Amino acid sequence: MKQFADLFTRLDQTNKTNQKVEAIKSYFEVAPDKDKLWTLALFTHKRPKKQVRTSLLRQWVGEIAGIPDWLVEESYHIVGDLGETITLLLPLSEQQQDEPLSYWITYLQQLENLNDDEKKIKILQAWAKMTQPEQFVFTKLMTGSFRVGVSQNLVIRAIADVFQLDPTIVAHRVMGDWHPDKTEFHHLILEENKEDRLSRPYPFFLAHAIDSETVPTLGPADAWQAEWKWDGIRAQLIYRQGKLYVWSRGEELVTEKFPEFQTFADILPEGTVLDGEILPFSNGQILPFGTLQTRIGRKNLTKNVLKNAPIVLMAYDLLEWEGNDIRSWPLIERRKQLEELHQQFHSFLPAFQMSSVVETDEWNILKKLQTQARTFSAEGFMLKRKSSPYLVGRKRGDWWKWKVDPLTIDGVLINAQRGTGRRAGLYTDYTFAVWQQTPGKKELVPFTKAYSGLTDAEIRQVDHFVKRNTRERFGPVRTVKPELVFEIAFEGIQFSKRHKSGVALRFPRILRWRHDKTAEEANSLEDLQELLTLYGNA
Repeated sequence: MKQFADLFTRLDQTNKTNQKVEAIKSYFEVAPDKDKLWTLALFTHKRPKKQVRTSLLRQWVGEIAGIPDWLVEESYHIVGDLGETITLLLPLSEQQQDEPLSYWITYLQQLENLNDDEKKIKILQAWAKMTQPEQFVFTKLMTGSFRVGVSQNLVIRAIADVFQLDPTIVAHRVMGDWHPDKTEFHHLILEENKEDRLSRPYPFFLAHAIDSETVPTLGPADAWQAEWKWDGIRAQLIYRQGKLYVWSRGEELVTEKFPEFQTFADILPEGTVLDGEILPFSNGQILPFGTLQTRIGRKNLTKNVLKNAPIVLMAYDLLEWEGNDIRSWPLIERRKQLEELHQQFHSFLPAFQMSSVVETDEWNILKKLQTQARTFSAEGFMLKRKSSPYLVGRKRGDWWKWKVDPLTIDGVLINAQRGTGRRAGLYTDYTFAVWQQTPGKKELVPFTKAYSGLTDAEIRQVDHFVKRNTRERFGPVRTVKPELVFEIAFEGIQFSKRHKSGVALRFPRILRWRHDKTAEEANSLEDLQELLTLYGNA
């Protein structure tokens, strides 16, 4: 655990990429193989199951520190991170331990069948043996909130350097349905396992954002493939040796969640891997993303759910053909093979749709179409260089996402809550409202929450306002004098029974502070409903 805590500290104390890579390399050169596996799992979002309720942890640390519950809660709201709060309240340990990371993760896993009193004894014994950095990491693992500021690509790069492997091979081996308790580091990373490759997806190629002003600088428009950007679940559909697998971009095996794709196994040629977007789709029309959300996370997919939220795979790339990795082919050649595949089989596979390409050699034509993206139920365009191979991760130059400008509405700040992490102690999480006119009165109706978009200086100004204009307090939330107006941007809007306003926004964030407007000049619920009518299917 000491080695892992030291690694976490080194990574947390630098923003420099090369220093992070060197820290990871140093760790993987000396750590036990089991710790290497768990570290790789933690850095690629495979975390152990949470075994203890955080309310119990707050209660226990209060008892150890000899302070009341309300002070623990207040400390938490000030610090903004529960793991850090607990660590700061715990007494410094007079003991030492030298058990590895894997020992302590097993220790946490074995809490599952214990009652709360037994769990308390085990947790207090563990804290008492650890240094403060070890207590912090242990508590973060225990609460399920372990995060580290390192991308998966950096971890892959470091491992590739240490073991002299091609980073693309490491990225491929890391993906998939593996667990540290069911494999070995040598077997996972250093050995080629043909059976594992059967189900394993390829690392996804991701795009950087680009704006309308920069697009013409990409060169001749006819060197680029423009296709609509859809709002769904990025996925790879794999058919190898008679078995079908569907992987999401989040590296989750989701085959069972989309039974509509099982027919692909009866028709697709052996050794086929498609890259595309899972979309809600009916009668030739793409449905709102909210329709797809009605079936995400459900354990039981009833006939009614499948009927009300039908899906398709909107394919836009072919990564493997007849068992051969063709990612190095130019996009234009992969696309041609994909089109032939679709033409041959789409009549037998209604869930196999093909993303259409907009053919033009003029950026001005694409610009005009891009502004109309929502009428096509799209978010904008994907621009892909026709000569580009299919790369790994987010790379600049060959793929760009050109999104339509967001929808906006002016709302009044009515509630604020303290933030977390580096924003702890500042009011940074906000609730906004619009006006509703009813017979005899005009009132503010909350319609969304947002916490991103302001500069640090603006956050401090809003925090100053909140603390001096509080009307009521409800735990960590303060209601404030309705005076500040902000322009809220969002990607989509849909009807919602759960919200008082009757609408739910997709990806809301603060676009700007409207110093030029008074609260009375903010938008109305009627304005929101008009957007819902115009763009509710976007």
